[in-house]
Amino acid sequence: MVISGRGGLLARVSLVSSLLVPRASSASYASNGYDAVLALQAWYNQSTGLWETAGWWNSANCLTVLGDFALGNSSASNALSIPSIMTNTFTHAQGNRAVAQKSIATNGLVTSVYAVPTLAKRDGFAGFLNDYYDDEGWWALALIRAWDVTSDSSFLDMAENIFGNMMNGTDDTCGGGIWWSKSNTYKNAIANELYLSVAASLANRVSNSSVPYRDIAQKQWAWFQNSGLINSGHLINDGLAILANGTCINNGVTTWSYNQGVVLGGLVELARATNNTSLLAGPATEIALAAVAALSDANGTIHEAGGCEPNCGADGAQFKGIFLRNLHYLYRAHPAGLDAVRTAILHNADSIWAYDRDGPGRIGIDWAGPPSAGGGPNASTHSSGMDTIVGAMAVA
Repeated sequence: MVISGRGGLLARVSLVSSLLVPRASSASYASNGYDAVLALQAWYNQSTGLWETAGWWNSANCLTVLGDFALGNSSASNALSIPSIMTNTFTHAQGNRAVAQKSIATNGLVTSVYAVPTLAKRDGFAGFLNDYYDDEGWWALALIRAWDVTSDSSFLDMAENIFGNMMNGTDDTCGGGIWWSKSNTYKNAIANELYLSVAASLANRVSNSSVPYRDIAQKQWAWFQNSGLINSGHLINDGLAILANGTCINNGVTTWSYNQGVVLGGLVELARATNNTSLLAGPATEIALAAVAALSDANGTIHEAGGCEPNCGADGAQFKGIFLRNLHYLYRAHPAGLDAVRTAILHNADSIWAYDRDGPGRIGIDWAGPPSAGGGPNASTHSSGMDTIVGAMAVA
């Protein structure tokens, strides 16, 4: 199943979007990013190391966007105490005494619930591990970004430990890949994209390891590319259906925005690890351009796939920012042929700032506004929008 574009041709998206919202300057995006960090931290719980109103995996993405901001503005990072926030989250988040429970709707939208059992026999999410390999992947990427900012080996060591646990989720069902959860019932796109991205990221940062991260990442991409997850329109559906005879096929479920994003960051890291830029000029560019076209409205503003806005649930509220984050990674690594990607990042950052902030400066789910849509901003919708602001800082 291919989801049709909301706004038609990319050329139209680029033209119209450039006319509607005044383009900010690079300095303005940096200032906006600073203000967005302040707004995000109003939800931060120093005792738990997590962001209130955001789920477990969403908090990993809050940490990641802080890391990306810090890498783009080191002086502001220190002024905002981002390295200290990273250390505090590393120390306290693992003590979160909850059990993760997830369900998937027929459209592929995941609902995550984190409940604290009366008689807990587990030590929270010690080591940032739980029953879902995608959750683990989000935290591994967040800790890798924390290492990029701080050079504290504790973050990178923990990311390696997490990946070691993720490796246990791979087998030959569907010819390879990783399961979504430890119940081994679904092989979906996001867990496999995260597995690729974490492996390739570690390949670029860890030397003298007994784990062949680069080889694992190469094998994972070869499997992913041939798994059927990427449809004929260069978009990635939610997962694979396992037939009675053991054959696996694309399940045709919604092409969520984050599934079009994480793979781009994974390919950026893999291209760096292998010195193979054809990964970026070829499949990464195809996916990025197809996704921007499919998810943009006539004005160039990106909306979540499947028409769920403004009620995309606690999980879906995070998706678009992850997509924009990885678009900016791709554009920075390989801008050739990606003018439409840069335009999309800048337009959406401008639209958010003009139309989707409430009085305290918190960002809502619909980047065309109003911020009150879907019940108003929370840490997930805000950090998602903030990914776009930080992306604009990087590509302006």
